[in-house]
Amino acid sequence: MSDSRSQDPHDPQDEGQQETFISHLVELRSRIVKAASGVILVFVSLIYWAPNIFNLFARPLMENLPKGGKMIVTDVTGSFFVPMKVTLLVAFLIALPWVLYQVWQFVAPGLYQHEKRLIVPLVSSSYVLFICGVAFAYFLVFPTVFHFMAHYNAPLGAEMSTDIDKYLSFAMTMFLAFGITFEVPVVVIVLVRFGVVELDKLKQIRPYVIVGAFVIAAVVTPPDVLSQLLLAVPLVALYELGLIMARFTAKPVAANPAGSEAQPD
Repeated sequence: MSDSRSQDPHDPQDEGQQETFISHLVELRSRIVKAASGVILVFVSLIYWAPNIFNLFARPLMENLPKGGKMIVTDVTGSFFVPMKVTLLVAFLIALPWVLYQVWQFVAPGLYQHEKRLIVPLVSSSYVLFICGVAFAYFLVFPTVFHFMAHYNAPLGAEMSTDIDKYLSFAMTMFLAFGITFEVPVVVIVLVRFGVVELDKLKQIRPYVIVGAFVIAAVVTPPDVLSQLLLAVPLVALYELGLIMARFTAKPVAANPAGSEAQPD
C-alpha cells in the first residue's frame, strides 16, 4: 500500500522546503542587486573621467609606439564605447570588495565556523593577488612586449597603428591571464587545506606544472618568446610559493574526530 503522505500536495515538509528555496532566491536576488548597484554607482561617478582613464589605460602602448605610430578607431561608435568599457572595468575592480562582501553575506550562513575563519583571508588574499597580477601586466609586461613589437616592426618600415577596440581585447585577455595566474598560491593552499590533493603529490607533479605553464603561456600570450616567459616564469614561481605556504596551512584530516564538527551558525 502506497504512503498517502507522499501523495499529499499539502505536505508541511514540502511546503517548508519550497519556502526555504524561495527565500534563498529572494536573498540571492537582493545580493545581486546590491552588488550591481555598487558597480554602477562607481561607474557613474567615473564617467566624466572616462577619456582620462582610457589614456592612462593606453599609456603603455602609446609610450612604446615608434615615431608616427598612433591608435585608430575603425568602428563608428568605438571612440565612445571603448572608453566606457574601460571605465566599467575600472569600476568593477574598485567595487570588487563590495561585490565579494555580498557573496560572503549570501554563503556565510551555510558555512561552518572554521570555514568562515578560513574563507575571509582567502578571499582577501585572492583580491590582492588578482590586483597584483593586473598591475604586473600593466607596469612590466605591457611596456616590455610593446617595446619588443615596435623594435621588431622597425626593419619592416611599416606604419604601426592599433585599433583601440583590438587593444582593449588584447589588454583584457592579458589582465585576465595574469590575474588568474597570480591566484595559483591560493588554489594550492585550498587544495591542500581541504585535503583534495596531498602536498607531496603536488610536489611530485612539479615537472608537469612547469610544462603546463609554458603551454598556457604559449596559448594566452602573443606569439613571442619574451611575453611567454613573462607569464610562464611567474606561474611556476607562484606555484612554488603556494607549496611553501601550504606547509603551514595543511591540517591532517584525522585530527578531528568523526561527528565532532560543529554545525553552521
